[in-house]
Amino acid sequence: MVAEKSNKLNQLISGWPRGTVAVSSYLKKHGFSHELIRAYRNSNWIKPVGRGAFILREDKVDWSGALYALQTQLNLNVHAGGKTALEMKGLAHYISPQRHKIFLYGKNFQKLPAWFKKHNWNGQQIIYSASKLFPDSFDKGLAQFDYSEFFIQISAPERAFMEMLYFVPDRVTFEEAVLIMENLTSLRPQLVQSLLANCNFVKVKRLFMYMAELHEHPWAYQIDTSKVDFGKGKRLIVKNGILDKKHMITVPRKYREEKT
Repeated sequence: MVAEKSNKLNQLISGWPRGTVAVSSYLKKHGFSHELIRAYRNSNWIKPVGRGAFILREDKVDWSGALYALQTQLNLNVHAGGKTALEMKGLAHYISPQRHKIFLYGKNFQKLPAWFKKHNWNGQQIIYSASKLFPDSFDKGLAQFDYSEFFIQISAPERAFMEMLYFVPDRVTFEEAVLIMENLTSLRPQLVQSLLANCNFVKVKRLFMYMAELHEHPWAYQIDTSKVDFGKGKRLIVKNGILDKKHMITVPRKYREEKT
């Protein structure tokens, strides 16, 4: 019995990707009973980060290792996106490397487990959006981001920027978005076309094309805007701004003046 428990412990430690969380349901599925999990916890081989979620002792785990568990163990439709995904791809280099806000996106009504929401992930604020930005069945514009021992799903730059625009101007400033768009010189027009066609928010689609044209990115002129529903009427984006008559959005005066 002792040898069997020792083998199970070795199996647990060797098969656990460093830097990640393991949830109890996943451990039980792989042959670790409730009694064994409790014994490993009491012996300090594993530590809880909340109810039903654990890390190896002395392991350093941040939000990405927790997201790994959400995606691969709980099969939740949640990914890192928006400004976070752009930072991870090096496309927001002017921003401080101290990422205090982590932007996660999920399908409509997708909820996160309590252990993930309540744990302090190195002081980083988790901003989670389960909106209808894209239809639930639409999964284009997602990519894999590899760490040393695990990987997570994040948004590709084309989708990430649209996700970021969803939070303009409340959590992301207009100026931040304009600066980041300047770096997006090599977006894939076919993917952009598909994302625009499937995006449910008029504000996001108008802002995206306005900023792309502001920087005169060559790929922007390959987009067939006649196949995109940009809605009708004006959209107030920033207060005390000026109306851009082409895209019918209010923008800061300095950008309108530079454009003209």
